[in-house]
Amino acid sequence: MIDPGLKILRTDISATPVEWIGVEQAVKLYCQEQVAYVLGSNLCIVHGGINALSGIQSRVEVNSILCTLGRQRSNYRHHPDYTPPLNNNTLFRRDGNHCMYCGGKFPDFQLSRDHIKPISRGGEDVWTNVVAACKRCNHFKGDRHPEEVGLELLAVPFKPTHAEYIYLSGRRILADQMEFLEAHFPRNSELLKRLKLPVDGNENASSKS
Repeated sequence: MIDPGLKILRTDISATPVEWIGVEQAVKLYCQEQVAYVLGSNLCIVHGGINALSGIQSRVEVNSILCTLGRQRSNYRHHPDYTPPLNNNTLFRRDGNHCMYCGGKFPDFQLSRDHIKPISRGGEDVWTNVVAACKRCNHFKGDRHPEEVGLELLAVPFKPTHAEYIYLSGRRILADQMEFLEAHFPRNSELLKRLKLPVDGNENASSKS
């Protein structure tokens, strides 16, 4: 049985990361002859029907990275003004599921999106003005700037590039997929720095009173 959580990294013909797809989608691309070449490791073999003339059962070997035909209009994603969509799942992952005020690490349901400069005071709902915050810190900060209540940010918020966003939107990323994505990160990637040097803080903060 194929693991439904198994994801394949799809790229365009120039090997620019495009999206995560499931095994069924990957097999469909193979059958439609849309796969230009493959990279990474072999993840699984999918068996199909038996050919009536040859008696041979069809099979498709699915790799962890599929480079598909076309460019998927990906060039704009390299533009300095490109902004990936902002959502809580990727925001929390960017911040390592740490509250950027107390440093505690929390599951998604115990985190919230905090606007450093509140919306009501002219702040925007953009990557560079939002951080993950535990509900306790968010409630304490309220409709104020961090410095007004004695809070300090543990890390400066940043806007991820397209490749960084692909990483942030993935789950159970394999080693070869991670290596491939890292090669597309900026030279001075803030995300890569965080991955190698996680935010310091009390890992058991969620048990605070």
